[in-house]
Amino acid sequence: MSGFGKWSLGIGLLLMAVAVGCSMLDRIPASVITGIIGLLGLSIAGYDLIDTWSERAELRRRSEKARQARESEQD
Repeated sequence: MSGFGKWSLGIGLLLMAVAVGCSMLDRIPASVITGIIGLLGLSIAGYDLIDTWSERAELRRRSEKARQARESEQD
């Protein structure tokens, strides 16, 4: 996960906690606004995590393909 993804995750979690606190204090408009922005932050962090995983999977596929090509040349 990149630095931006970690930052988004932290902010998203913080805003979701604030939304829960606002909800318990019956501040519904503030709860809705912070909840929506918190979900946006968590969504960005999730997208960044999935993007990082797919990059790593692609690198593993490429390295395996190169290894197989080297082995076939040696035979």
